[in-house]
Amino acid sequence: MRTYTTLLAIVCLTLSLVPSDGLTQAEPPPVNPTDTAILQQLEVLDLETAQRIALANSPTLMAAAERANQAGERVKQAQAAYWPTLDADGSVSRVDLSNNAEDAQLRQLQFFNPNASVDNPEDYYQAGLVASWTVFDGFRREFNNALAKYGEEASQAALVESHRLLLSSVADSYYIAQLARKNIAIADADEAFNQRQLEEAQIRYRVGTGTLSDMLNFEVQVNAARSARNDFRRRYETALVGLAALMGLTDAYLPPGLDLASLEKETEKDMAPPDPEAHIDYALLHRSDIQQSESILKQTEANVGIARSLFYPTMQVAGSIDGERANSGRFEGDDFGNTIGLYLSYRLYSGGERRARLAEAKYQEREAEENLRSTSIGVSADVREAVANVRSAQYELELQRKNAALVMENRDLVEKEYQAGQASLVRLNEAQRNLTQAQGRLALARVGLRQALKNLDASTGRILLAFGTP
Repeated sequence: MRTYTTLLAIVCLTLSLVPSDGLTQAEPPPVNPTDTAILQQLEVLDLETAQRIALANSPTLMAAAERANQAGERVKQAQAAYWPTLDADGSVSRVDLSNNAEDAQLRQLQFFNPNASVDNPEDYYQAGLVASWTVFDGFRREFNNALAKYGEEASQAALVESHRLLLSSVADSYYIAQLARKNIAIADADEAFNQRQLEEAQIRYRVGTGTLSDMLNFEVQVNAARSARNDFRRRYETALVGLAALMGLTDAYLPPGLDLASLEKETEKDMAPPDPEAHIDYALLHRSDIQQSESILKQTEANVGIARSLFYPTMQVAGSIDGERANSGRFEGDDFGNTIGLYLSYRLYSGGERRARLAEAKYQEREAEENLRSTSIGVSADVREAVANVRSAQYELELQRKNAALVMENRDLVEKEYQAGQASLVRLNEAQRNLTQAQGRLALARVGLRQALKNLDASTGRILLAFGTP
């Protein structure tokens, strides 16, 4: 009776300690709905706002966040191994003996009691409660817990990496749209210049001092400018569709009337040559893909520990209460028995499976080490390439700014000479075409510098600083 009372106390204590396994439905985490109402209130969309909306609405990021949540639940599953388990079982069975079996059982009972009888068929009721707890398993639980935690860290790093890549993609799409819009303005200016020349040529033609060929030439140039503007408008609209898709907007569509912010003016900081070593040092410490590779390496180290745990014995303490009663489900104290014990098991031979599993885990660890080294090299290469692109973009911008000023001055001189009859129409057409091309190259250089600087921030991970840690 004392053993029965002790075992019952152990079971009750276990019931009080063990957390319920899904007995109550947990409330799901709140989901932030797609909110683009802010766009309806804006007249100008700047890059940072576009990036914030993308972070809030991107279905790709939402899927990555759910993967990180899954990893967090796997940590809880691994931690559950530290707790005891409690299992309840019960059964009801009906036994209908054959006539021969019934006669044999009856003869056996009547040997001891001549008045005995056998109930056939007969119902049997069984109920039991088993509590068990693993005392030692070769540190397998510890390594499983570490494996799950590092897996969660890897998932979080992958989520941050998704943020980094999305922010970079939004910036690229935004700048492509800005470039197309700038080229539309250049085409408008080209059309306005040629339209003004056409009107003056028409006046000269009416008073007899101009030629029909001059009129036709400027009309052709006006149509060419309109064609270029139409092409750039198509590129602008296409870029806006791509930007809206990255922002996670419904139907990949920006509200009508919403304009992009003007291209920022370059500052002294923008034109300062970047230091590659400083950027590489920062990237190696903060790039999320490196952090992900480091977590994966730690996972493989935990896998080695799990494989080693197979060489250790396991020890488990278990206790049970079992009841059995015939023809009635109303159990009483005399219907129950109990068992309590300490169990030790050790596999002496497994055909070499454990050694092979340990060797496999070590090879996985070496693979992860090489992958981490490869990722670090790739990050350094990304940063150096981004630095080279920034330096090239800075030089190109200075060159194109000077060149555009020279071409503008030359076009104005040729225009005055043409008006004075000292320059040919061909020369004026060439000067205007050179100006349009120079302005286009200047716009490309300005946008190119913006893209290069933003890509440098993305390659180092600094692009995340303005938006916090996911």
